[in-house]
Amino acid sequence: MPSIARPLRSVLYIPGSKPRALDKARGLPADAIIFDLEDAVIPEEKVAARATLAEALETGGYGARMKIIRINGLDTEWGADDAKAAAAMGADAILLPKVNTPADLDALAAITGDVPLWAMMETPLGMLNAAAIAAHPKLQGMVMGTNDLAKDLQTRFRADRLPMMAGLGLCVLAGKAYGIALIDGVYNAYKDDEGLKLECDQGRDMGFDGKTLIHPAQLEGANTAFTPSEAEVELAQRQIAAFEECEATGQGVAVVDGKIVENLHVATARETLAKLEAIAALATE
Repeated sequence: MPSIARPLRSVLYIPGSKPRALDKARGLPADAIIFDLEDAVIPEEKVAARATLAEALETGGYGARMKIIRINGLDTEWGADDAKAAAAMGADAILLPKVNTPADLDALAAITGDVPLWAMMETPLGMLNAAAIAAHPKLQGMVMGTNDLAKDLQTRFRADRLPMMAGLGLCVLAGKAYGIALIDGVYNAYKDDEGLKLECDQGRDMGFDGKTLIHPAQLEGANTAFTPSEAEVELAQRQIAAFEECEATGQGVAVVDGKIVENLHVATARETLAKLEAIAALATE
């Protein structure tokens, strides 16, 4: 499947109940915003949050940022009404928490119609069913809920996230198989820039498209980590040039830095340059 063209390096959670935060988000360098009606909103404010968020989205001003609404679960007293309200808000996608099986997405789609769906992958059962979930016809993205997953797995905190690698890996495989967006979980220590960098780099190395964030201070770190570096861009350009020269002359095998360059390397190189172009285009919108 082709990689996701739309940049999703930084995906920032914003409480749907806070007008000030909703306004501030209009000027933040996030590739996408998750307008949260679930964890970030206390029970007493959940009903009112729908109207607050609807007004903010109707006002607009979020530019080219992808707009995703996370609703409460359909097994809660707010979920069904959240879904109905969200479907009318003109967002790019609706995010369902704690997706365990494709049937959870079927239930949401029965309410939201043709609006694209995203799934929070944050339970052991959800991870085990990742391939079936990713294959759902209305699903366009998966978001890792690593805090809830760690709780269910009863793990200890490790900087390398080893206890949850099996689950994350299943989601990456499923997402790549079906060509959907893959967003890594949050990093809780929002003042720890070095820890954020390490986790962003790990997620990028695994194949995630970007990272969910809990604070605007994390935006620069995520954007940098998921943007092709100068070295990566320069190597991609040299690989393409060497390969095209060999094709034009019909002589020999393309070699860059002592390594053979094949079709698959050129495809990856072109994806790197296309990603950089998409990021540049987003910055001008």
